[in-house]
Amino acid sequence: MLTTATIVDEILDLKKQRRATLLAHHYQQPEIQELADVIGDSLELARKAREFSGDAIAFCGVWFMAETAKVLNPNRIVVVPDREASCSLVDSCPVEPVREFRRQHPEYTIVSYINTSIQVKAESDILCTSRNAVKVVNSIPPERPILFLPDRNLGNYVQRQTGRENMRIWQGTCMVHATFPARRVAEARLEYPDAELIAHPECPENVLAMADFVGSTSALIEYCAQSRADEFIVMTESGILYSLHKLLPRKRFHFVANENCNCSECPYMKLNTLEKLRDALENLEPRVEVPAEIMIRARVPIERMLAVK
Repeated sequence: MLTTATIVDEILDLKKQRRATLLAHHYQQPEIQELADVIGDSLELARKAREFSGDAIAFCGVWFMAETAKVLNPNRIVVVPDREASCSLVDSCPVEPVREFRRQHPEYTIVSYINTSIQVKAESDILCTSRNAVKVVNSIPPERPILFLPDRNLGNYVQRQTGRENMRIWQGTCMVHATFPARRVAEARLEYPDAELIAHPECPENVLAMADFVGSTSALIEYCAQSRADEFIVMTESGILYSLHKLLPRKRFHFVANENCNCSECPYMKLNTLEKLRDALENLEPRVEVPAEIMIRARVPIERMLAVK
């Protein structure tokens, strides 16, 4: 049986052979983040996906993120270690109902969270991430009605922040963030009275109401770095702990278990392993392929999102 060190050496050799760049989301296993050229949230990785030279991208995240990277790098090979690394938000928003909504309501601007399939992105007017969703919605003329999809918690948060009344919200949820119970958060507040509470906007409204700060994955990390507090209750996927510990080794972080698995992990994110990453680089599979027509159409809302400052 190969040791971890041997597998790491194989990955590094294959990276050179394939002229590959390794992108990893904050929710990946620590051993994968250790090898990454770039670690980030969805917006950061979307921007970085096109800022390198090379022939291939090994995207350690979930499939929809790699689809975005492929659209931005149509002439490069993009692989994901595990093809089954999906997302409950993607699953909650199939493309046909979105197409039907567009046919029936052409007056609406469709704002799609990046946690959607490439087919849904192609039906959208503009994309957003949790980091820039408020800015994206504010960039749309106030008289234009909006369909925001698919995360209802993020959509409700954005609606509160922007005051947009003419905004319809899809009813999808993240299987990790949406199942954080407010009672456990309140218990954590009592257990760690000196800790600041930070939360991802995919969390339910009653959890966000208790938070000292609400923001995207990277925004949460930045907040902890700038805060004078030494202790935090972190309401997001626990893979973020790698980046928090690396940047802030003297600060303490506590996570609250959700109802699904009595943990705070995304099972899809954790499907990627070192062994699967090595095999993906060796075989250049599973490979992300996007039909040319979908790629052209999806690129428009992606570029519009990236242009919002």
